[in-house]
Amino acid sequence: MTTARDLALVALGMPSDRPVAQGDLSLALAGAEAVDLLENGALSLDGDRMVPGPRVATGDRLLDQADASLTRRQPYSTVDDWLWRRGSVLAAAYVDDLERAGLVTHLRGLRLRSARTVLADSPARRSAEERRASGEPVLAALLAAAGNGADPAEARESLIGDAVTTVLAAVGDAITQLEAVRLRRDVENAAFDNVWRA
Repeated sequence: MTTARDLALVALGMPSDRPVAQGDLSLALAGAEAVDLLENGALSLDGDRMVPGPRVATGDRLLDQADASLTRRQPYSTVDDWLWRRGSVLAAAYVDDLERAGLVTHLRGLRLRSARTVLADSPARRSAEERRASGEPVLAALLAAAGNGADPAEARESLIGDAVTTVLAAVGDAITQLEAVRLRRDVENAAFDNVWRA
């Protein structure tokens, strides 16, 4: 299993009182894919630029798509740009993929993180939960960035490797930016509603 699949399984298995927002999860999943690509040699970083290595068949359809989505000529994408581009609808793609694999089902056609999302009791799910419970630093940092765990900066402290730390910091920054956009939109909507009520 990849880090992204483990993250998706853990996030979908969270109690309903601690849901992970779809946009936050999509950005965290893109970060998880970048970490996996770094670890298998398909990617390296030059500062914050994502330098693709040789294509590596991972055996995972979505991770292979992530590898194929890397910009292969200079100037290479920044981690931040790639997270936004790759993570635009990634949570739904992982849910669909997990559903095809029989690891998650949706009752009455509802999608992502509804009260009707059901995870199958599978070795993949148990492995992801064991990874989470062990406090594995990458998964812990991604969950924290998505709002389900310890402080993201604390979770990153135990990591070794500048490239992985750079990716995880970029994920945290992107999720913070997304939250700022949400808050601004909420304020604008409230102001608009107030104008119409006046």
